[in-house]
Amino acid sequence: MTGLDIVEYSINSGNSGGITTPEYLRNLDKLGKWFEQQADVMSVATFADIMKRLNQKMNGDDPAYYLPPDSAELAAQYLLLYEMSLPYGLDLNNRIDIDKSKTRLTVIMKRTSAKKLRQLDERAREWMQQNLPADMYSYGSGLSVMFAHISKRNIDTMLTGLSAALVLISMILIFALGSVKYGLLSLVPNLFPAILAFGLWGYLQGQVGLAVAVVAAISIGVVVDDTVHFLTKYLLARKEKNMDPEQAVKYSFNTVGAAIVITSVALAAGFAVLAFSGFYVNFSMGVLTVIAIVFALLTDFLFLPPLLIAADRAADRPADKKE
Repeated sequence: MTGLDIVEYSINSGNSGGITTPEYLRNLDKLGKWFEQQADVMSVATFADIMKRLNQKMNGDDPAYYLPPDSAELAAQYLLLYEMSLPYGLDLNNRIDIDKSKTRLTVIMKRTSAKKLRQLDERAREWMQQNLPADMYSYGSGLSVMFAHISKRNIDTMLTGLSAALVLISMILIFALGSVKYGLLSLVPNLFPAILAFGLWGYLQGQVGLAVAVVAAISIGVVVDDTVHFLTKYLLARKEKNMDPEQAVKYSFNTVGAAIVITSVALAAGFAVLAFSGFYVNFSMGVLTVIAIVFALLTDFLFLPPLLIAADRAADRPADKKE
């Protein structure tokens, strides 16, 4: 993946005009240096960096003065001089608030996983608690952090909802098919395509984002339809036409096989259009959905028939022995 992740922090000094105090600037500088040492961090922008550059410039560009000013009065004078020298619209309003009590710290990272973003923010807050005054404690913000937390909540609720859906679907199939065995067997082809699709996606991309998390719900809807069609015809052939398992599988292929293929191809082609999107969220959702639909078709055609044949053969053996 390409691109950047940006994490923002609002660092409070605790009082109006407090951003020019030496203690605040030193602590802010320490925080910025801590972020620079973290993995995947490309650059860090802090108000302390501006004050260090000003201090160096005002002392003949001497590298020894590349540090925060040693007095609040001197820092305030540097800040006033700097703001007065900037062109209109290029002041520091995007870095400091109006009463000069807070500054903005920006962390620019390589595009990374949502989990790593959340872990970085957790480590940063833990470090702030241990090394900075309580007023300077802050949570990470910005779109990257927001989507990192939303994706986690979405994935957690998706897993809970998916588990509940599978249980309910199995109960409904047990009632509709009139068989506990076939209702439980339907769990396998209903669940496997999503597992295989996420496994392949994890191997290719390494992470599951916000949009990808909804694919399990989409894929299970498609898979259940295919499974119900195949199982219905299979049971019809077994119970009403008195066919053996192999003949019942052939009957299912002949009656609904073409319909399942056409439906799957049409759905896959529709979602494949999203793969041409320049928006990564749409691209990832479209590609993974196509993968899940293809795995669903393969599962229903290559895995479900042998499973049904093996289950029915095992059930028929005791009866054959008794006869």
